[in-house]
Amino acid sequence: MAQESVILTRTVDAVQIPSGAPIQLQKDKPVVITQSLGGSFTLLYDSRCLVRLDAKDADAIGHAPLAGQPAAQAQQPQPGAHVDEEMVYNRLREVFDPEIPVNIVDLGLIYDCQVLPREEGAFEVVVRMTLTAPGCGMGVVIAQDAQSRIQQIPSVVDARVDLVWDPPWNPSMISEQGKMQLGLI
Repeated sequence: MAQESVILTRTVDAVQIPSGAPIQLQKDKPVVITQSLGGSFTLLYDSRCLVRLDAKDADAIGHAPLAGQPAAQAQQPQPGAHVDEEMVYNRLREVFDPEIPVNIVDLGLIYDCQVLPREEGAFEVVVRMTLTAPGCGMGVVIAQDAQSRIQQIPSVVDARVDLVWDPPWNPSMISEQGKMQLGLI
């Protein structure tokens, strides 16, 4: 996406990148949209601060919510519908690091995915993931986004995303697709 300059149409809450600290963006301030992937926006605010704006607040920058955004409410589980790892990975491909235009699967951040059957055709999903840097304050936000996406899969009654640091992430973990998106190959 080409960068786009806009003026905020209302005061809105966002999250600072990379600290993860909350920030309130003020109405009538200029912002530059630097990324719009996975249902959220990365903005340059006040010419000095990167922030993540949730899709539900897209109207504040004159946009409609993005395709692929999480539903306002998680779907009701539909016991009996099959759930497998591929379904989970497909949902996780909708989650992006707000600083890097590659999804968390292709970045190599997902270390393990378990789909555990529960009673009456329901499933629990447990994912182990890491971040590109242990000190990244966005970890909780990214993990919550991943959990929300998983919970939208019919028949998933519980989802857990655990942040782990072993083994440490390194760029060799990026998939071929991710490397192509980043222009590394």
